[in-house]
Amino acid sequence: MHINSLNSLLQVLFLSSVAWGAAEEKPKAPEKPCTIHSPNTGLYFDLNAISVQLDKKDGKKSHADHQRDESWHVKGHDYGANFTINICAPVVENLTDVVGVDEKRWQNISAYYEMDGETYSIGQQSSSLLFRGRKLVLNYTDGSPCPSPSRGNKLFRRKIVDGDDDDDEDNDNKDGGKKGDDDEKKKGDDKKKDPEDKVERRKSTLMSFLCDRDLVTPAATFSFVGSPDSCSYFFEVRTAAACGGVAASTDGGVGPAGIFGIM
Repeated sequence: MHINSLNSLLQVLFLSSVAWGAAEEKPKAPEKPCTIHSPNTGLYFDLNAISVQLDKKDGKKSHADHQRDESWHVKGHDYGANFTINICAPVVENLTDVVGVDEKRWQNISAYYEMDGETYSIGQQSSSLLFRGRKLVLNYTDGSPCPSPSRGNKLFRRKIVDGDDDDDEDNDNKDGGKKGDDDEKKKGDDKKKDPEDKVERRKSTLMSFLCDRDLVTPAATFSFVGSPDSCSYFFEVRTAAACGGVAASTDGGVGPAGIFGIM
């Protein structure tokens, strides 16, 4: 009798403690734009410090880097064009007539370049940082259409007809025009069926951020790594903002990343 009562009491206490813990546990707040916690170290990364953002009312800068009122400029070296990039925000320059991009999306372009009098977007705005292994990266997509890949000369197999011999040369010459038209039509149909014609690739940007605690002015340096196909563009960005730190807790204490930093 006493054993059953003791078991019931322990069960009630256990359920009460579980319910109390669930009530005390707060839902995890979503990450702020352009910030992320490292899944490997728990450190907190905030790239808003190198994001150039202008006040829409008066056009003045309203960001942490008080030395800049224009987007970041990157030398393209042997590519033949220089690049303009912003971090987690659209470029502050006014863009018009962007190749292959709807006018309503011009204001959301975060990276572009100019070549031969044309403006090409290499990605729409995104503030979603992510880690690939230990690399902190930011990706922009949906830029201007990529150039068509080189097809080369495609050869079409000639149809062999049974009983064909040299005596039919005259007939071949008479029907040559018709056969030529049929061959051209067939080639056109084959091109229409080519999957490459149905898929439209668009230019994109991938940036890898590297820690550099010595950078103060400017707050970041950009390097163009390359573009193997004039469709995907790769950059390295060195900045102290990529070194990580401790996130400020909303209740004034040490945030989750602070525990890892202290350890």
